[in-house]
Amino acid sequence: MSGRNAVPAIEVDAGNKGLLGMSAAQFLRDYWQKRPLLIRNAFADFRNPVEPDDLAGLACEELALARIALHEPKRDRWILRSGPFAESDFATLPKTHWTLLVQDVDKWDADAAALLAHFDFLPTWRVDDVMVSYAEDGGSVGAHIDQYDVFLLQGLGRRRWQISTDPSAPKAFRDDAELKLLRQFTPTHDWTLEPGDMLYLPPGVPHHGTALGACMTYSIGMRAPSRADLLGDFVDHLVEAMPEESRFVDADLEPARNVGEIDEAAVARVMQAMPWLRFGTSSADGGAGALDDSVLRTWFGRFITRYRSAHAVAMNPRPLTDAAFARALEQGAQAQRNPWSRFAWMRAARGAMLFVAGEQHVCSLKFAQFVCAHSQFSIAIAAASESDRAVLRALVDTGHLALVAARRTRRAK
Repeated sequence: MSGRNAVPAIEVDAGNKGLLGMSAAQFLRDYWQKRPLLIRNAFADFRNPVEPDDLAGLACEELALARIALHEPKRDRWILRSGPFAESDFATLPKTHWTLLVQDVDKWDADAAALLAHFDFLPTWRVDDVMVSYAEDGGSVGAHIDQYDVFLLQGLGRRRWQISTDPSAPKAFRDDAELKLLRQFTPTHDWTLEPGDMLYLPPGVPHHGTALGACMTYSIGMRAPSRADLLGDFVDHLVEAMPEESRFVDADLEPARNVGEIDEAAVARVMQAMPWLRFGTSSADGGAGALDDSVLRTWFGRFITRYRSAHAVAMNPRPLTDAAFARALEQGAQAQRNPWSRFAWMRAARGAMLFVAGEQHVCSLKFAQFVCAHSQFSIAIAAASESDRAVLRALVDTGHLALVAARRTRRAK
């Protein structure tokens, strides 16, 4: 790389420069979680630490996490099988286009675990595991994306790796396979890795590996918990220390003004009930370190309208058609609320947010107030606008409202 602003090379030869072909500080500065890097001869004179038969034996252990991915090229059909496997399972596999993947091999095999010592420039708590794959010719797991850093070390044989560094590359998944495979994949780089070569990929880089003959690959993956995982576990941690008597309180409650409304005073009490969280007007993505209070409002409305048991309302087996809904409006049909469905609403910048059994709907303020105030009502009166009629139809289709003939009911006033 020449020049202070030059883009770092995407391929280097480690030679006698160590695992990364550069200092750890340079790698972390220029590549870590930023861009891919192919390192030729990362492991000089590499010796494959795990034999294929030993990997297959490990895949038969009850506690091992093992999978077999098969690809039928003619139909582009993918099949995923989960272990533990029996020895006879391997005898029935085709000659080509399959891959055995075993996770946490470092916990079972000392030689595989020894590979991790070469990555001591990273915090040990960031390292997840060493996953080992064995593939016959054409074997692959398809074009995909990982949401964590990974070092792909070529062990036995050769593997072709294709990646895309295009920031606008499509990342939609196929819906016809158990594996999360990319619907479209156009590579920008194409390499063949020999034993001892290693490919580093930061999160989010589309890639596709294909075995050129029998081969083994060692994937040293990093642990990267999602924000959802972090928050969920943190909340569980907080809950463990909370006594049962610590609850939402409203000793200063004043008479309700509108049926079903979650007013500003209630929102303030919810904030007080969770003092470990900071609420403000910054974005929910972090911003200045405070949660946007709109996130709290949406969450609480959904949370408080869910029924306390595991009961779930059955959906209407026959969703309303346009014609059926038009007839119901014309004939003055009534809507009857499902007794298991809890309704509440909250004022919004434009109209209101209606919460029903954990679901959120945007509607007019008048509609939200009306449906929360009446357990039975005329749909023509309640849903005057097209957007409110769409919400009403959704509530009927999901089973929270039932349409009944006008002659059997009394119209709400």
